Amino acid sequence: MAPPSPETMTHAEAAQLLREAQDRFIASWGRMGSAWGISRTMAEVHALLYVTGEPMNTDEIMDRLAISRGNVSMSVRALLDWGVIQKTHKRGDRKDYFQAEQDVWTMLRAIARERIKREVDPLLQSLDEIRELTPDTARATPEDLAALNTRLDAVQECFELMSVLSQKFAGPTGAGLKSAAKLLAKMPTGAGKGERR
Repeated sequence: MAPPSPETMTHAEAAQLLREAQDRFIASWGRMGSAWGISRTMAEVHALLYVTGEPMNTDEIMDRLAISRGNVSMSVRALLDWGVIQKTHKRGDRKDYFQAEQDVWTMLRAIARERIKREVDPLLQSLDEIRELTPDTARATPEDLAALNTRLDAVQECFELMSVLSQKFAGPTGAGLKSAAKLLAKMPTGAGKGERR
């Protein structure tokens, strides 16, 4: 059934429509959480704080998402660590309130930085350690060693470049991510067709 038109909509219908839209966003963001490598609950808490745009305390988050105090506490701590929510207070209220970053590009930069810290940086450290196992004087035949080192060096170069780009594009203060996305969006659709992906 289609929603009523804005002209005929009652306050209660508008509130119900708003709630349904928010709930759908929360569910979608929660499903996407696993792609970030975070729990669904953590993603849903973040989505709730972002989509409502209002500071909420632990009790309000618990009630809205029907989750336990422990789940809210763990999720909020992790989101604070990621830098995508902030703690705030309301005058005359001693409870802690939490508010999500409302600038999408700032939020995406924070997520990108956290993903790189958790995924790319440990891989680069492992690659350094693996590369130390294969010095030029290893007992493997020179051809085997050269082929292995070539593959390791290619992976390491690629991820080091990603790490450097992340600092430029996902740094905490710059607008690089937005600028890069806009530049890439302007590229012709057929650009690079002949290049290997």
